[in-house]
Parts: sequence; C-alpha cells; structure tokens
Amino acid sequence: MGKERIKELAGELAGEISKEIKNDIRKLGKKTFHMGGVHPEANKFAHGMSVETFPLPDQAVVYMTQHLGAPANPVVQKGDKVKVGQLIGEANGFVSANIHAPISGTVNRVDMIADISGYKKPAVVIDREGDDWMEDIDTSDEIIREIKLGKDEIIARMKDRGIVGLGGACFPTHIKYMLKPEQKCEFLIINAAECEPYISTDNRVVLERTEQCIIGIEIALIASGADKAIIGIEDNKPRAIAKLVEAVKGHPKIEVQPLRIKYPQGAEKQLIKAITGRSVPNGALPISVGCIVNNITTMYVLYQAVQKNKPIVQAYTTVSGKSVPAERCKNFRIRLGTPIKAIMDAVGIPEDTGKIIAGGPMMGKAVANLDAYAGKGMSSLLFLSEKEAARGEVSNCLRCGKCVEACPMGLEPYRLQAFSELNRLEDCEKYGIMNCIECGSCQFTCPSNRPILDFVRVGKAKTGAMIRARAAKK
Repeated sequence: MGKERIKELAGELAGEISKEIKNDIRKLGKKTFHMGGVHPEANKFAHGMSVETFPLPDQAVVYMTQHLGAPANPVVQKGDKVKVGQLIGEANGFVSANIHAPISGTVNRVDMIADISGYKKPAVVIDREGDDWMEDIDTSDEIIREIKLGKDEIIARMKDRGIVGLGGACFPTHIKYMLKPEQKCEFLIINAAECEPYISTDNRVVLERTEQCIIGIEIALIASGADKAIIGIEDNKPRAIAKLVEAVKGHPKIEVQPLRIKYPQGAEKQLIKAITGRSVPNGALPISVGCIVNNITTMYVLYQAVQKNKPIVQAYTTVSGKSVPAERCKNFRIRLGTPIKAIMDAVGIPEDTGKIIAGGPMMGKAVANLDAYAGKGMSSLLFLSEKEAARGEVSNCLRCGKCVEACPMGLEPYRLQAFSELNRLEDCEKYGIMNCIECGSCQFTCPSNRPILDFVRVGKAKTGAMIRARAAKK
C-alpha cells in the first residue's frame, strides 16, 4: 500500500465527518512542541481495519516481566487449575505489576523462557482447557456508566488488576496516582497521539470503544484529583477526533486538543509542552508541573478494571508492513501468552522480510527470538523488508548538526555517541545522557548512517548504573 492509498484512505475517513463537527475541530486549532522532532512516513496501513479477536492459543506462556520494574512472583505451580483473570503473578516491589491468567486450564509448569530479546525470563505456562472467567469479572458488553468507587479504591483497583501504561513503557499505572501531600495534579493529559509510524490500535480503540474511553478518563480524573483532562491526538486521525469531540460534549472536565503531525509528539514531556506550554525540568516527573500523562488505551483498560473488575489479559496489536498486502494489515485483540509465530502465520510473512520489530520502527525492538510470546505492551508486529532493514554504510560524523536539530530534548547526540563509544561515563552524565528519551530522531536524520541511538542506549544504561552505584556508597 503506497502513499496514494494512504491519502485516499484519509479522504474517505474525513468525508464521513459532518460539517458541524469539522467546524468544531477547526475552532480547536492545532498544537505541537517546538524543539526538535522529525516527520517519518506515517504508513498507517491498518487505520481503517477494525480490531479482530485473534484465536485463543492452545498453550499460553505468560511472562512475569510484562511491565517496567521488578518481575512479578509466580503464585501458582504445576498442576494448578486457573481461570481467565485469576492472579498468577504477584507484584514484587513498589515498581511492579500483577499478572493474571489469559486463558483457563492447567498450569503446565513455571519456568524460565526466552522472550523476544532471546533472554530467558520467568514465565507461567498454561494448557488451555476452555475460556472460563473468574466469577467476579463482568464479561458482558453492557456499558456501565455510574462510577461507584472513590479515589483510593480506584488506585487500589489499578494495582490489583495489573494496569500498566499501554503507550509503550508499561509503567505500573497506579504509581502515577499515588501523590505525595504536597503534589497536586492540575491536568490529566491523555495521549492519543499515536505518533509512531504503522501503529493503529489507539485509533481503533477510540473509534470502537469511545464511550468506555471517556468513562475511563472520568475514573482517572477522580483518581488524580485534576480539574481538567485534555486528550491530545494527531490530526491524521480525523474520524477519531470527530468521535471524541462529539463524546466529550456531556463531560465539561474533558477537552480534545488536535495536534500537528510530528514525532515524538506522544512522548510525555513533548505532549505536556504542546498542550499546556509547561516544561518538565530535566530529571523531573510530569507531576512536578502539575500533570499526569496516560495513554488512551490505558483509559479503556482502566474502565474495564474499575467497572468490570477485568485485568489486562490481552494485547492490542497492529500487524503491518510495506510488503504486507493491504487486506492483511490488521489490528488484533490477542490474549497474552499467544505465540508470536501463530500471529505471523495468520498474517503471512512477506518473502522479502529482513527484520521483524515489536513496536514501531522508531522505538520498537527487533524480535531476536521468534519462539517468543505476546505481552501486555506488544502494540505492533512490524515486518521490514531486507532493503528497509539493511543499515547504510557508516561514515565519519560530518558535524552537520542534524541530530542536534532533531533532538526534542535539546541534547547533542553526536557528542553522547562519542562519549559512549569511549566509555567516558562522567562526560555522558555531564552532557545529559540520562535525559535522552530514546526516540531515535537523531539516528533517523543522520546522513552518515551512524548508529547514534544504539550507542546512546548503551551509554545511558552504563551511566545509570554508575549513578546508582555512587548513590549506594553514600
């Protein structure tokens, strides 16, 4: 599917919007951040494809590491019977998240099994014997609008149901709402930008589960104590914007803010700057400027957790690529623990595939192990052709400054790469490597094909370890 089809599709989608709503959207204007950023091809081939439910796996391998922080501790053992939604992994530490059974059946074993990185991680293996859910979970399609839980109960439900951010990082959501007495949230920022190329699941969730998303935002407003929620969404999603503008009319605390197409528009600090004009200081969190940021699909699963008592047991995943036939670019609802190979087989692997990426092309990770399984944060499986996957010949840095101009954090990526290569960690720290958001804008713009982000990631990890070791000695 080429650029012509994308433009045609955009025209089709925009054509379905009434003149009244178009005028409402026009009045809202468009915002963006102003430091750095790039414009990769959107390639939203699956934008028009409704979410399909992927077949249940015969056996699910459920990693205990589907979130940022410490792995969950398995609380089941071989031979145990489990139902969908039952706790099988308990959060281990402050930054951790509960894990629940995605299928019903018998625990085959608790083992160390390689994930997409190829490294072995703790996992629970379940043999499916049906699709029986826990009795206290509402599996009906009825929309429940009345919110009965209070602030503390909502935060506890987030934690209990294993809710994590589905914008990429999988940070345990409840932690963001556990504010200190001196902290106040003024703005709840909802990230519906979906600025990463190819990925379309947020767009589809907004289109297909609009009201549930809005109720989820109302729930998050209670949990945060904020007076206002603002949904930021890039303007290449006209139908989604239209549906949100119509949906928030009965919700005075919720606003919609269209955004200009620019990467990384969905990064927390850039989104806050674009919408509120506030700048999050280096090393600080969004709450330092009175904001909490959450992804729009996270709002949908929050609705499910609070109103239906449903934990995250499935991933919303776009399967796409330039060489994938248009009709096979899909958005799936996939139970956790489903073999990645099963997903690839269902779509068909293009013959010219050179690399498969979990996530988008800018920040996603290459799938090093095809015998891995779906996790909460698997927003995309992207097939890159051999031509796209091949790295250009690396040449000397031209000192052209393009990486500096593209960096949304105001860093000097060429310098950080050099310091990282030379293992000069003190200089890495001095020049702000820990402020890098690893968006890849620097590497995307480099005319010398230098692996800037690769070295910065290594340098950032080493520098972080150095800082922690230094702090431990004090």
